[in-house]
Amino acid sequence: MDKTRPIALTAGTAGAFALLFSATPALADSHTATVSVLHAIPDTPVDVYANGERLIDDFAPGTLAGPLELPAGDYDLAVFPADAADASGTPLLSATDVAVPAGANATVVAHLTEAGEPALTPFANDTSAVPAGQARVTVRHTAAAPAVDVRAGGEVVAPGLTNPNEATLEVPAGTITADVTLAGTDTVAIGPADLALEEGTSTIVYAWGSGDAGYELATQTITGLHSSPSGVPGGSAGLVDDGLPLPLVGLSVLGLAGAAVAGRRLVTSRV
Repeated sequence: MDKTRPIALTAGTAGAFALLFSATPALADSHTATVSVLHAIPDTPVDVYANGERLIDDFAPGTLAGPLELPAGDYDLAVFPADAADASGTPLLSATDVAVPAGANATVVAHLTEAGEPALTPFANDTSAVPAGQARVTVRHTAAAPAVDVRAGGEVVAPGLTNPNEATLEVPAGTITADVTLAGTDTVAIGPADLALEEGTSTIVYAWGSGDAGYELATQTITGLHSSPSGVPGGSAGLVDDGLPLPLVGLSVLGLAGAAVAGRRLVTSRV
């Protein structure tokens, strides 16, 4: 696969960003949106630009940037090879006029399609309250792979999941052992991995990678969901296998004053 082939998202795809972001419930802050970005294209460091300004520099595969608190509005997004001079040349991926409404909470994933082509997919994060004693788990298929079954404790909980779709369930808080198998088989593609699920949290698990580069699991956690949120829920990431934090990633959000910016090395558990 030619990993440097430029991909421009169509108007319909860009429209999907607006629809997904709009599907996120409006929260207390009526002027900002919360956006995270996951780099899930193997072996391809990139720079991410928004409205012509570098948003994320030297973005390494397996890294989650955010949550970023951005002013609501329209954004032109572009992904360039790392260290491209001032976003010169043709981007690897791009999307124009992406509407990010106030109150949205979403994760944008740069990943491979089932066929191994680069893609940019937005996911709206469910920030609704989680019942007492429960935790929410969402699994997202963003790997260059066919349909898979997701298992928890050896039982299939998300059958036939295809790229770029997701499955969500609520389970008792605690630690579960999860793995990913080829759909309809016991052939393990990723895992097993232990997931510590705290009460009132939403843990998002991403299956990403390719057969050539290896398949990996990544997690993102949204906290503060035990009751109605008083602000915009954030997110965090840690290692799937041992939870050790890695250095924060410095980000600059369009030079906009007061934007809350943070990055953390995403969970990776290579098979």
